[in-house]
Amino acid sequence: MTSSEGNRPELLLVHGAWHGSWCWRAVEPLLIADGWNVSTVDLPSAADNGGVAGMYDDAEVIRERLAAANGTVAVVAHSYGGVPTSQVAAEAGNVSQLVYLASHMLEVGESVASSVSWDLPTEGALPPPPAREALFADLSDEEAAWAEAQLVPQSIRAFTEPLTTAAWKTIPSAFVRCEEDQVFPPVLDERAHERAGAVYRLPSSHSPFLSMPEELAALIGRIVGTAPADR
Repeated sequence: MTSSEGNRPELLLVHGAWHGSWCWRAVEPLLIADGWNVSTVDLPSAADNGGVAGMYDDAEVIRERLAAANGTVAVVAHSYGGVPTSQVAAEAGNVSQLVYLASHMLEVGESVASSVSWDLPTEGALPPPPAREALFADLSDEEAAWAEAQLVPQSIRAFTEPLTTAAWKTIPSAFVRCEEDQVFPPVLDERAHERAGAVYRLPSSHSPFLSMPEELAALIGRIVGTAPADR
């Protein structure tokens, strides 16, 4: 890495829909072993409670974690996690960089649902998608079964509440494309390529934190250690 120990930001890892902080369990210790200060959050919209929390509630959890940090923070957000991250990162005042890992880079006024013309009910929660094929295609059967068992329902409000700010416009941002991804919409992948300050690639499906944690940890260190130029 090109960053010295003394000026490294903290890394905040933000999970996506249906997941929890458990999904980083293989990546987090690798980053810590490499000298990074790492924290995670659990987003309240991913819970078996009928979908009471939405995207703005998730953003508040991220806001509180950023406020508790000592110094600057680089946020790595996976999939849906990029939405509440975009909502809150700019106003936090201490976010130095955003890494969108197969993640939504939405415009102000967009929601996950509106960005792909997804017609959803107005309330409630959605069960996980067919996870073996959509999320964990490059895991072993045993690993995929374990991961699938950890998934929880996802609040519909998380997918329908629109952004009121887009932090990628003002904070240096990178997009990581997972080249074997079976679930991230191609149109959003294309938009992220246009909006990100830098684009990186991993030969993985949608969940490289489980299928190739060493490669992902190395890539995160490389990205954060060589921040993209300001937009």
